[in-house]
Amino acid sequence: MAWPDRQSLLPLLSWLPRQTRASVGRDLLVGLSGAILALPQSIAYALIAGLPPEYGLYAAIVPVLIACLWGSSWHLICGPTAAISIVLYASVSPLAVPASEDYITLILLLTLLAGVFQWLLGMLRFGALVNFVSHSVVLGFTLGAAVVIALGQLPNLLGLELPNQATALNSLSQLLQHLGEVDRPSLLLGLGTLALGVAFKLLAPRWPGLLLSLVFSALVVWLLPGVFGHVQLVSAFVGRLPPFSPLPLDLELILRLLPSAVAVGMLGLVTSLSIARSLSARSEQLLDANQEVRAQGLSNMVGAFFSGYLSSGSFTRSGLSYEAGACSPLAGVFSALWVALFAVAGAGLIAHIPIPAMAGSILLICWGLVDHRGIRALFRVSRAEFVVMSLTCVATLLLELQTAIYAGVLASLFFYLKRTSQPRVQQSSEGDEDILRVGGSIFFGASHYLQVRMQRCHAPRLVIDARQINFIDYSGVEMLHQEARRLRRQERSLILRRARQAVKEELIKLEGPERCPIHFED
Repeated sequence: MAWPDRQSLLPLLSWLPRQTRASVGRDLLVGLSGAILALPQSIAYALIAGLPPEYGLYAAIVPVLIACLWGSSWHLICGPTAAISIVLYASVSPLAVPASEDYITLILLLTLLAGVFQWLLGMLRFGALVNFVSHSVVLGFTLGAAVVIALGQLPNLLGLELPNQATALNSLSQLLQHLGEVDRPSLLLGLGTLALGVAFKLLAPRWPGLLLSLVFSALVVWLLPGVFGHVQLVSAFVGRLPPFSPLPLDLELILRLLPSAVAVGMLGLVTSLSIARSLSARSEQLLDANQEVRAQGLSNMVGAFFSGYLSSGSFTRSGLSYEAGACSPLAGVFSALWVALFAVAGAGLIAHIPIPAMAGSILLICWGLVDHRGIRALFRVSRAEFVVMSLTCVATLLLELQTAIYAGVLASLFFYLKRTSQPRVQQSSEGDEDILRVGGSIFFGASHYLQVRMQRCHAPRLVIDARQINFIDYSGVEMLHQEARRLRRQERSLILRRARQAVKEELIKLEGPERCPIHFED
C-alpha cells in the first residue's frame, strides 16, 4: 500500500493560499446558489431512499465539507443523488421498514462500509479506474445525463406531480400521457425563470443569475397570489444541525450489508470520477483521481457518523459550480455551510421558492453541461470515438444512469481492442530478408493478426523490427516460438532486431536461452 504524501493528506494547502478576497466572495455567492438547489433536491432524494426528509439535508452538509476539502476537483460537488438513493432503498428495504430507526441505522452503517471500501481503493491507488472512462464516454455520458436531468424536471416545470422513473424513456412516456394536465401559471413561471437566467448569462455573466432568477420568481408568486397562489413551493421542514449517530459494529450485520456496500460504493466512485473528469476537461484542470477516491471514501466514513447517508458526485450541483464560475473548492464548502445555516434558520424563506422556477434554473444548468464544441470536434477527428459517445448517450437515455457508464466503458474498450488487435505493420524486402516493422505491442488480441502477416513472407530470413514493441504477453511469446520452429523446419530463421530488453527476457523465459528458437540482433 502506497501512503499519500503531505499534500495528499491536506490537499487544501495547494489551493487555499492562492485565494483572494474577490475569489472568496465569488465562491460565497456560487455556494449560495448551490445550496438553494441542494435543499429541495436533497429532501426529495431522501424520500426516494426511504428516509425522513431531514436526512437529505444532513447528507448535503458534512459529506460535502469533507469531499471538497480533501478532494482534488475544483468543481465536483457531492451529496445525495437519485441513483444512489434508489440503490440504497432496494438494498435495505427488505431488511427493515423504511423511515424506521432500524432502517436509518442500516442505511448509515451501509454508508460507513461503502466509505471504508472507497477509502481503501484510494489508498491502493485504484484511481486508475478513471483512465478506463475515455473522453468520448464522458462526452456521451454528460450529454445523456443532461437530457435525463432535464426530462426529470419537466413535470415540475409543467406543474405536474409524477413519480420518479428509472430511465429517461420511462420519464418521457409518462410525461406524454399527462400533457393535458399542464398548469399554465406554473409553466409561465418556469419559462420566465429560464428566460431570465439566459438573459443574466448573456448580459451579466458575472452576476449570480440563477440566484437572482429564483428570488425574482419568489417575489412574483408573493405579489400575485391570484395568479400563482396555487403553484407548488419547496416543502417546509423543521431544521437542525446533523446529529451524531453511533453505529453498531455487529459482524453479522456488516457481512450482510457488505456486498451492497461494495456495489453502491463502486457506483458512487464511477459516477463521481466521470463527473470530475468531465468538468476538469472543461476547466483544463489536472485531476488527481486517487486523491478524489480517498476524499469520497473519507466523506462517507465521517458523514455516516453525522447522519449523512451515502453521497456521490452530483451532475446538477457540480454543473452549477462550473457554470457559475466557482474559483476553488471553497464554493462547495460554502454550499454545505449555507445548507447548514438554512437548515437551522432559513426554513421559512426556502419554503417560498416555487418548484417550477427551480425546474427552469436546472434546465439552464443542463444546457451548460453539454460540451457542444467537444462533440463537433470528436465527429471531425474520430468517427469510432463518436460512435462510442453516441452509444453512451443512447445508453444513458434507455438505461439507468450508472449502467450507461459501464456500457460506455465497455464500448470504448471494444473499439480500443479492435484497433490494437491490428497493429500497424510495414513490410519491405532487402536481399534475402523480409522485414516487418511492427508498430504496437504483441498481446493475445494482436498475435493472430501478426502471425498471418508472418506466414505471407517467404524469404529465407524473416526479420521483425521490434523497436516499437513495448510489451509482449504469453500469447505473443507462444506465437513467435511457434513461428520460429516452423521456419526452422523450412530451413529459414526468425530474427528480432533492436528488441527491447524486457521483450527479449519474456521470449527467452519460455524455453531458456539455450533452446530459444528466435535469434536476436541489435
